[in-house]
Amino acid sequence: MTIIPVAPVGRVIREAGAERISESASEELARILEEYGMKISSEAIALARHAGRKTVKEEDIKMAFDIARKTRD
Repeated sequence: MTIIPVAPVGRVIREAGAERISESASEELARILEEYGMKISSEAIALARHAGRKTVKEEDIKMAFDIARKTRD
């Protein structure tokens, strides 16, 4: 079970153009999104701490996303 609700993930897939979506497809995407979100969050926390802050800011999330994207490519 994931933290991210499956129904909204199904709506995201539908918005992307799918006519039908299996429950397992929505569940798997929710799992992947949660895993990716945890990686980005962990990096953002490290960036905030490096800046001497306890609060994670939008800029930390954006920078962490950029880092994750660059290491993936």
